[in-house]
Amino acid sequence: IIEALIEAAEAGKQVLAVIEIRARFDEQANVRWARKLEAAGVHVVYGLMGLKTHAKLSLVIRDEPQGLRRYCHIGTGNYNPKTARMYEDLGILSSDVELTEDLTKLFNQLSGFAPQSTYSRLLVAPRTLRSGITERIDREIENSKAGKPSGIQFKLNSILDERFVAKLYEASQAGVKIELLIRGICAVQPGLKGISENITVKSVLGRFLEHSRIFHFINAGESEYWIGSADLMGRNLDRRVESLIRVDRKEHHQRLQAILDLGLSDKVSSWTLTGTEWVRKSINEQGKPLNDLHATMIKLYRNDQ
Repeated sequence: IIEALIEAAEAGKQVLAVIEIRARFDEQANVRWARKLEAAGVHVVYGLMGLKTHAKLSLVIRDEPQGLRRYCHIGTGNYNPKTARMYEDLGILSSDVELTEDLTKLFNQLSGFAPQSTYSRLLVAPRTLRSGITERIDREIENSKAGKPSGIQFKLNSILDERFVAKLYEASQAGVKIELLIRGICAVQPGLKGISENITVKSVLGRFLEHSRIFHFINAGESEYWIGSADLMGRNLDRRVESLIRVDRKEHHQRLQAILDLGLSDKVSSWTLTGTEWVRKSINEQGKPLNDLHATMIKLYRNDQ
């Protein structure tokens, strides 16, 4: 991707790259690439003062016969060829007018060309992401109390933020079923009497590092899905530029739900959190090995091509 940006700049295209120098384990490489991009004529910026940029976004504007058209990519993983081979991630490539307008506003803000903006389908930390997710959990609580369909499914790297842990406990006590698929740190304790009896927590460790973030809210039967770069940790919510996008197309909903269903299924090898202890389940009642999540996903993907 870096070479493609350089090639575009050398071909006379206007190219802007927002690079996070403080990316963990990649500081020296990012400095080196930033200098190479600048030498090629790329406008390199380093994000907003005091905030680490963690969002994974790209935007292309093309002059086509019908006029200017914008294309965007929103992902959960880095634009890094090494981690792309080892991490499980997902993204959306789109020319949706509403979505590309949101990304245009965000890039303008990150590059210093525009003030804070309002967005149609984006939640952006540190300004709107925390409040946006909180509002949606509150909506599930109200739906449950009103007897409407409710439920929450999160697939995350980690959940450590105290306010969100407390909010999920509140939702559980209101009768909201909560299913969490957490690869790393989890401060939520499921199954506590009177506190978190409606919460289950699972984790999958396998061939790939689980890295995608999916937020699913049942929303009284009108399911709402979000994907993006943010985990529910204080640093992601308050000290970084993070983004989540609302996924609107029904066929994309089906794919995201399939990922969640597989990860949360009792038919795949996984770990389950019981109180403060992780319990591994890798064989079924007949003593046969359970399905491997990543092998199953690869098979499904190949059959879909």
